[in-house]
Amino acid sequence: MITGKERFQRFLGGIVFDRAYKYIKKDPSGNIVKLIDFGQKLMGSNFPVKNYDAFRNAVRDPENVWNKFALSVIRECDGDYLKKMLLALGIGAGINGTKTVRANREKYKCNIPFLILFDPTSACNMKCKGCWSAEYGHKSNLSLDEMRSIVSQGTKLGTHVYMLTGGEPLIRKDDIFTLCEENPNCMFLCYTNATLIDDAFCLKMKELGNLTVAVSIEGNEQSNDERRGSGAYSKSMAAIDLLRSHGLIFGISVCYTSENIPYVTSDEFMDLMVDKGVRFAFYFNYMPVGKSAVPSLIPKPDQRAFMYLWLKKVRNSKTGKPLFFMDFQDDAEYVGGCIAGGRNYFHINSEGDMEPCVFIHFADSNIRKNTLLEGLKNPLFMAYYHNQPFNDNHLRPCPMLENPEYIKKIIADTKAASTDLVEKESAEELAAKTEKFAEEWAPVADKLWKENRHPNPKTQYYRDTPEAKSHK
Repeated sequence: MITGKERFQRFLGGIVFDRAYKYIKKDPSGNIVKLIDFGQKLMGSNFPVKNYDAFRNAVRDPENVWNKFALSVIRECDGDYLKKMLLALGIGAGINGTKTVRANREKYKCNIPFLILFDPTSACNMKCKGCWSAEYGHKSNLSLDEMRSIVSQGTKLGTHVYMLTGGEPLIRKDDIFTLCEENPNCMFLCYTNATLIDDAFCLKMKELGNLTVAVSIEGNEQSNDERRGSGAYSKSMAAIDLLRSHGLIFGISVCYTSENIPYVTSDEFMDLMVDKGVRFAFYFNYMPVGKSAVPSLIPKPDQRAFMYLWLKKVRNSKTGKPLFFMDFQDDAEYVGGCIAGGRNYFHINSEGDMEPCVFIHFADSNIRKNTLLEGLKNPLFMAYYHNQPFNDNHLRPCPMLENPEYIKKIIADTKAASTDLVEKESAEELAAKTEKFAEEWAPVADKLWKENRHPNPKTQYYRDTPEAKSHK
């Protein structure tokens, strides 16, 4: 439920956006620089002078990748949709959400997430190679009231960003629309195969303003349909064209494997996505989860090294692409390692099980029996809280893929149960599929870590707290 204070914040924010947007549209490059100058005077020394100079230089350079990105958004995206999205992200998640999350982390002495990922349904109308959802069937669902409860409890904790997967979440699109309408201060993103996106969906998405999608696609038609089935590529591209025609902000979701990396990192693929109006690209390392998993699809160590260096190239303001990239494995250095277990996010499956990660199918809590806070304070999530980071080399962040000894120990210590909806899988069976990769990746990752500069995200881990130090 949105508060009176938030309504007033949104009202003022809307006025500011409308005036700034109208001003920028008259002369995008020139007037953005003037707004940066005004912002510097207003904020004073709160931010380094070099940051303002960098923004100004980027805007003044027509070849700068981020200048191209900003101008394309201003030219091509629907203004009212953009305003609603920025209000949800800026005021809901950025100002109120971040402040509340940080306060609750101190108050409850546990992980409190910035975002929650949940599955409205296990149902999917596709059967992709190596995907556990393909085996789950159509019988498992969260009710609308259960999804409402997730969002209601989450916003009280400070969580204002919700990502929906499955299954295919848009099978439940009417319920998703209801969640968006009832929570304009929250941002919702659906990972989708795009087969259910039509004109009516795009019009509703534009009306809501706080809903976006990440379309699953993996390179060209051949590489995509090899894993996702014949005809999947053409359906995804048709949906992308439709989303762009309505002036919406949307992205792509790319699962990279040992077989498709050349295709999903090619200039041809990236340039096509930019031309099609894609604004963000979320890349996921293939994870061998479930009995039907294909461990050979895990990218090889040299491929992971390539992905790490490729990301630096495509983000470069001179040599990159005007597209926001994120790789949930190789970007761990920007967030201090593993973000699961509620540290920045966790997952709720279609049976209500609270899992530390979408790839870790174990739980000791369920939303039908526990509150979100109870789940965050139960042994499984507290084991994440007490043990993160799982490796000081943040190119080896995951307790399952790069440090499989941790997932075995955590599950053994907490007695968490397998949540696989078809065939239970033990932590030992899961780890057995990643141990070879972890061993081979370690020396490569350590070499990369030593040879490259890394950000300092100033993360406060439990191990650095007075309480943890007193127990040593």
